[in-house]
Amino acid sequence: MLERYFADSIIFVLSYVLLTHSLCFVAINKAATMSPSSSLTAASSSSSLWILKPSPAFKSSRFQSIPPSLPPSSPPCFRLLRRAASLPHASATDFDFALHDALESSGINTSHAREARKGFISQINELSNVERETSISINRRVDLGRAALYIAAEDDSLISHSSVPLPVDAFLERLDDLSLGYCSHYNSLSRSSRENFLESIEKYLYVKKGFRRSSAKNLAEPRALYLHSVLTHRSGSALMLSLIHSEILKMFRLWGLLDFDVEIFFPHDHYGLPRAYDKQKSKESDQPHIMTVQMLLEKVLRNLKAAFWPFQHDHVDSLFLRAAHAANCVDDPNGSQESAYQLASAKAAQHRLERGVWTSVRFGDMRRALSACERLILLKTDPKEIRDYSILLYHCGLYQQSLKYLRLYQDAKSPSSSQSRSTNSVSILEEEAVQKLFVRLNLIAMEEDWCQPIYGRNFLGNNSEPW
Repeated sequence: MLERYFADSIIFVLSYVLLTHSLCFVAINKAATMSPSSSLTAASSSSSLWILKPSPAFKSSRFQSIPPSLPPSSPPCFRLLRRAASLPHASATDFDFALHDALESSGINTSHAREARKGFISQINELSNVERETSISINRRVDLGRAALYIAAEDDSLISHSSVPLPVDAFLERLDDLSLGYCSHYNSLSRSSRENFLESIEKYLYVKKGFRRSSAKNLAEPRALYLHSVLTHRSGSALMLSLIHSEILKMFRLWGLLDFDVEIFFPHDHYGLPRAYDKQKSKESDQPHIMTVQMLLEKVLRNLKAAFWPFQHDHVDSLFLRAAHAANCVDDPNGSQESAYQLASAKAAQHRLERGVWTSVRFGDMRRALSACERLILLKTDPKEIRDYSILLYHCGLYQQSLKYLRLYQDAKSPSSSQSRSTNSVSILEEEAVQKLFVRLNLIAMEEDWCQPIYGRNFLGNNSEPW
């Protein structure tokens, strides 16, 4: 009897194992036959960065996955929530930037700004050489919305000194809600042709939701330059509108609503709106209007850099020459013809910065200009960004750091690029100013107490803003 009992037990165990393997085999075959959109959705749900969660609009039924407003053949719509994943170690911090340390030495807490910077670095670390040249409409590797919000979060922390950081995840959810809201307008007429589908998205974004482009006169206003402000006020630059448009298309591709290649036409005028078009019908003239990931991030940061550059009123277009002129590093042959208003504006700007007054963006903001320069350096774009960062540090009284980055600039620029710019009058003036600044910083290095940076003398910690 005992032997029979053991035999029955062994047969039961073997039957259970065979049944388990059979169920796993069926599940694998079912996953292999899933549609591409379903496979992508399943892959996204298993990632550490994405969670597919049913929208509150149809939470009443636990098993209902298709909103009533969609036809039965339409794929299910879900709210795509980006979970705040743990940030990897930022390997790009070897530059040893000065902004956060200078503010900390002045008694300003920069913990939120540092976390936002780490978040930005975690995004750009995903940029390969191929991904940098990828169109924003087909980018899958970098979360541009999150990267733009990290930029806004850092700058918000620098100017507000709030004990609460900018809610990045809340604004990402608001960005996802834009895509989810389109589902209620989804109908068979929108899918009658590709052109009708893309046109319905534009009407939803620019008519139904009321997003509009800021006028050329208001490009220096922060509302047009930061993604969270654009999502709140629904008015922004062409860059921000292009980013929002691309994020909506990305969500539709994940949901299976978009099954063809789309490009975004970026307008270079002051009034046009970014629009999506079928890539198969693109023309040669559309190539200059394609926005890549690298181009978008560069333009966003350079717009911020130009908007908050401390020396706004000058007759030259080069931001570096404006700062060099304020530092008396430029011999301008037309200086005698300069108006009294320009001279007074330059002196007033320098005086405001020394007192720590930054109440108007038209007179610049050294902190946000420095942060934009540091992020541009992290993007590894143009060596000129290192040069511009150096002269801002000079105006801050951080001479040791200024000399360090000026040397990095001279090492980074290629001889061929210097020869190609030798015939450009602006480039000649810039290089002459660089040499004068380099000589001056070396003379300062010979002074006593050189290795003891006195952060108290710079204006970064002397905050006199009303908030």
